[in-house]
Amino acid sequence: MTLQSLLSLKVLALLTLAASSQASATVPRDDARNAANMAVDVRALPNAPDGYAPKGEDCPSDRPKIRSASSLSRNETSWLEVRRKKTVDPMRELLGRLNITGFDAAGYISDHAQNSSDLPNIAIAVSGGGYRALMNGGGALRAFDSREDNSTSSGHLGGLLQSSTYLAGLSGGGWLVGSIFLNNFSSITGLLNDDKSSVWEFGNSIFEGPAGGLVDSVNYYDEISDDVTAKIDAGFNCSITDYWGRALSYQLIGAENGGPAYTWSSIALEDQFVSGDTPMPLLVADGRAPDTLLVGGNATVFEFNPWEFGTFDPTTYGFAPLEYLGSEFSNGALPSDKKCVRGFDNAGYIMGTSSSLFNAFLVNIDGQDIPDLAKKLVKKILEAVGQDQNDIADYSPNPFYGFQNSSNENAKSKRLTLVDGGEDLQNIPLHPLIQPDRHVDVIFAVDSSADTSNWPNGTSLVATYERSLTDISNGTSFPAVPGQNTFVNLGLNTRPTFFGCNSSNTTGPTPLVVYIPNSPYVFLSNVSTFDRKYEDSLRDAIVQNGYESATMGNATADAQWPTCVGCAIISRSLERTKTSVPDVCQQCFKDHCWDGTVNNTAPAAYEPTIKGNEVTLKSDKKNGVAGQFHERIGVASMAVTAVVAALLASVF
Repeated sequence: MTLQSLLSLKVLALLTLAASSQASATVPRDDARNAANMAVDVRALPNAPDGYAPKGEDCPSDRPKIRSASSLSRNETSWLEVRRKKTVDPMRELLGRLNITGFDAAGYISDHAQNSSDLPNIAIAVSGGGYRALMNGGGALRAFDSREDNSTSSGHLGGLLQSSTYLAGLSGGGWLVGSIFLNNFSSITGLLNDDKSSVWEFGNSIFEGPAGGLVDSVNYYDEISDDVTAKIDAGFNCSITDYWGRALSYQLIGAENGGPAYTWSSIALEDQFVSGDTPMPLLVADGRAPDTLLVGGNATVFEFNPWEFGTFDPTTYGFAPLEYLGSEFSNGALPSDKKCVRGFDNAGYIMGTSSSLFNAFLVNIDGQDIPDLAKKLVKKILEAVGQDQNDIADYSPNPFYGFQNSSNENAKSKRLTLVDGGEDLQNIPLHPLIQPDRHVDVIFAVDSSADTSNWPNGTSLVATYERSLTDISNGTSFPAVPGQNTFVNLGLNTRPTFFGCNSSNTTGPTPLVVYIPNSPYVFLSNVSTFDRKYEDSLRDAIVQNGYESATMGNATADAQWPTCVGCAIISRSLERTKTSVPDVCQQCFKDHCWDGTVNNTAPAAYEPTIKGNEVTLKSDKKNGVAGQFHERIGVASMAVTAVVAALLASVF
């Protein structure tokens, strides 16, 4: 990164601070919420050797290497033996509560508990969509978490999270997954706590930094800049994603200065994860050359799991040890004269990689609530950064350099660049979960995409299905889905729908997909992906709507919904064990499975209305407006902006 780029980022920091320098409005907290037993504890594994800057160290005797993607890693295989056993009790309890009439679901799990391949294998996938996706997806996970108050009551789905093997996130959904795991596998209520342990404080935008006034904001930018500069001084390429990831960490990780030494690979060392008491977290990003603006359906889809970074796609078909990213691998090995670099896999950087929306931000800058002068200056800075080809996440040195030269499209480049995992339109992270070696039976796919008026319309499922029909799918299979017009015309984007109910219609082992779209049960949660701040009452309303979307209003919209969730969970397992499908499940599949009907006529404008009792936002006492979370810039802010303009004039 050039000195000019560094200075530009410093100036951007001052500019955005100026644009937001007035004190944030504060909505009264909900004193009725009792979550004292769910406080977020400080994590014990900030294990990077030198803070944010990667550092070379002596290698272990068994030097790290790149492996083929022909199987799961030994780490994952060993962990699965532990985790699958740990899902038995919560799955038995959950299915026993879901009232599958005429079928002893708890007894069925007990009968097959000794053979994990017979048991249901559950995954949850949370889409991208910025803070909207984090909050709406958070509501769904709150509904699935048996630790949450009332989540195991009649009509609720608590225990689904504890029964799951995998939890995948992308972009804003990746922030959610990361924030949970990087805070001791916290509950959503724990992250929302209205006390000193609260993590999700979005009343100050990511451009302002933590609450505390101008001085704190200046310190915030100084700390971020110092961290990224240290990485540059250590000899590594940096991009805007480094700044973005560090800023995200302040909002998502409950540690001092956003935990600059926290790594994604440290999740594999956490006691709860090692003992199989949590699902396995997965994040997704797309491969993209720095001078490419568009990412198509044939882009390589990379995943980050606690042990590895890589892809099953034939374009690379390999995995690198995550802990040693930044090391100079060549031809699949680390030469004897090279150090083992650690700390490159900074947790914020990984989350930022999966959500590097800078091109989109540039396109949408006109929609931001900052002054026209500020918009012009931000555009100028981002355009300059784009011209320097730093609008990506840089994973140089490329760990796959020289690896499988005949088939690896990245084999000849020492640079590997990644972007937001949703840029190929696969905005739900399904790719890691449909890999045959993972044997996933059912995926609960929570979609908070902004396809039509900031509501989803099935685009993500369509993209994954279409990709599964091409060579790059490499043997993966995905259930057939209709086009976006049919999704809207048939209301499939307004309620949960099952896809792949009849496994005999698929070309290979295919999970059943339970599609859960963001829909207005109690709140119009279709806020913009690019909204910068959320007062607590607005945040909590979106989370609550996500809960209601996942539970269909706690079964008030469909009394059979909890039962049908149970039927979806056991469907593939019943096939493997040659067990008859209960009558109530036959009815569930009739009610919730897409039956192949298509209506491709152009739909009318999609303007859904609230289905239940609307959540009323608390009054903002400071400004006297319910839910107001965008403040106008003041005279002092304009003065600072003018100073920034003068600085920029000297830079460009």
